Amino acid sequence: MTDQPKVKKVVTNDEMEKNWIVRFDELRKNSIPLMFIDSIIPGHQRLNYSLIGDTASENDAYTPAITEKHGFQIGMVKAPKGNGPAYHTHDYIETFLPLTGKWRFYWGNSEDKIEGETIIEEWDMISLPPGLWRGFENISEEDAWIFAILEEHEAYQGKDPYWAPEVTRKAKEHGFYADETGKMIKPANFSELEKKMAEKLKAGER
Repeated sequence: MTDQPKVKKVVTNDEMEKNWIVRFDELRKNSIPLMFIDSIIPGHQRLNYSLIGDTASENDAYTPAITEKHGFQIGMVKAPKGNGPAYHTHDYIETFLPLTGKWRFYWGNSEDKIEGETIIEEWDMISLPPGLWRGFENISEEDAWIFAILEEHEAYQGKDPYWAPEVTRKAKEHGFYADETGKMIKPANFSELEKKMAEKLKAGER
């Protein structure tokens, strides 16, 4: 008698293609240009992509490419030179692997002080522990891509990310903030801003 897996999943070829495979050429058409309240701030503008799970989104207008529940969450970011997520932290592990370009990561033990930094390149990896404040930026001359893996968590169950006060202040200057559940409160002209940001960041291009 042969050993059998505890869970058996029957998946047809069509189901595999439709529900379990992410094609990059399709994914890049589904970018989220204003996924976080810092995404409107110069120096932090970028395109986010949700492959599995919510990947910490404050913007509820998204659907992951793969909707089956996993024990982890996966996203991608495309950012122009000098841009990337502002100073923040999470209650869970966050790991990054650059697909292209060079990225500067910086971190600290408090919301108002940077205490360390490093540069990681293609195929390098950095894993950031819960509660450590962090930010990062593309320091390449061209747009660059980075792959992110997040420890599983529930969306809109409280503040996530936690932003440094200066980031929150700057976001509010543009009419962006998140409520106590972690959900983005969108300004009245959100749709217009989102369209302009998508065009600026060349959404849909490699």
